Formats: sequence, C-alpha cells, structure tokens
Amino acid sequence: MEGQQAAGFRFKKFLFNRALRILLITNGLILLASAMLGPIYALYVQKVGGDLLDASLAGSIFAFIAGLTVLLSGKYSDKLPQKKLVVVMGYIIIGLGFLLYTKVNSIKFLLLVQVIIGFGDAIYNAPFDALYSEHLDEGKDGTEWGTWEAMNYFATAAGALIGGVLVTKFGFTPLFVIMAIMCFSSAFYVYFLPKRIL
Repeated sequence: MEGQQAAGFRFKKFLFNRALRILLITNGLILLASAMLGPIYALYVQKVGGDLLDASLAGSIFAFIAGLTVLLSGKYSDKLPQKKLVVVMGYIIIGLGFLLYTKVNSIKFLLLVQVIIGFGDAIYNAPFDALYSEHLDEGKDGTEWGTWEAMNYFATAAGALIGGVLVTKFGFTPLFVIMAIMCFSSAFYVYFLPKRIL
C-alpha cells in the first residue's frame, strides 16, 4: 500500500507540482473555450449582420484593449498579495463576455462584447504568468513553460474542432453557454483553493 502511494506521488511529481497542474488545467479550459469560437468567428459576425471587415475590426479591438489593459494589469499585479483573485476576476469577465454573445444583435454590441472579453483576457494574463512563474520547479523552467505552450496549442486544436461540431449540430447559443460554463468553472475552482496552494 505504501509502495503504491509512493509510486503515485512520484508520478504526480513527474507531472509537475500541484499548483502547476491546477494552473495548467484551469487555464487550459479558458484557452479551450476561446478556441471553440476562433475559426468560426467570421461566420458568427455574419450571422449578426456584419461582414469580414467587421470581423477584422472586432478582432483588432479585442487585441488593442487587451494590449492596453495587460500593461496596467502587469504593473499592479506585482503589488497584490493574492494574484489568484485577479486571475479569477479575469476568468469571470471572459465568461460574462461569452454569455453576452448570446444577446448580440448589432455590430456595435458585438464590439462592446469584444472590449469586455479583451479586458478580461488582459486582466488575468500577467497575474497568471506571475503565479505560474512562482511555482516553477527549480531547473525545469523550460520544460514547465514548454508544457504550458504545448497545452495552448492542444487546446486550440481541440477547441477548433469541438466548436465547429457544436455549432453545426446545435447552433451558436449552446456553444457560448458551454464556453461561459468552462470559464466560470475555472474561476470558482481557483477561488476556493486554499491560500497555501496558490
């Protein structure tokens, strides 16, 4: 019995420490949710009355708002004792943005939603990176950051396929609800973690 527990512990250690595993899984859900819309976003914009230029404008606004916000988020996250709370707030804002997609009925409303999601995305990015860096195992920086990068690519690959299947079978509204639930699930899980873990 003790040998099995020791083997289980070594296996978990091989898969990184508990904090990193939690950060990888919860952030993986956020990345997966975002990727579910990515490849079919232009179709959604068309559905609400926009064209390819509107889709490009929406993407541009998202990136611009995220770029501005992440500068401030990074600066202020250095002063926060509880970085995980900012990560939680970012996840919730993104989830709310995904839910708002279900109510979009004009390009102006869509652009507002893009601002909200860009803000949420940027709010959590710098504190997440700081938390992830704090919990890196000594001498494994490249491996553990590489794992996050790989997870990002895998989430993008899976999300692109899952999103297309969901929209084809059920439409956009169920997709947005699922995306939001994934964000809220990550947020609540991280929020209720004991302080000693994150």
